[in-house]
Amino acid sequence: MTGYYDYVLGLIPAALIGITAFLNQVGLSLTMALPVGAGVALVLMGHAMFVRGPLSGVDSSSGESGSAPGRPPASNPSGGTAASSAPATSGGSD
Repeated sequence: MTGYYDYVLGLIPAALIGITAFLNQVGLSLTMALPVGAGVALVLMGHAMFVRGPLSGVDSSSGESGSAPGRPPASNPSGGTAASSAPATSGGSD
């Protein structure tokens, strides 16, 4: 199932290349058409990042705040963080 971000990822190069090519074909020079196409691609990326951001405030299924859907929480069940729960190993003799 394709979602909003799949469409955005497809529209970024389509906007950059397509709008630049279209404006170049209708008579605008390439040095003017390329910034317009890049501007449209930039607006798409800005909308996807800031207007419709990828993370929600609260995950309704687990009640965790700030975690991405499908991603485990940062802490493990024993109370430590994932980085601090790794066993310490000695490097051998020097």
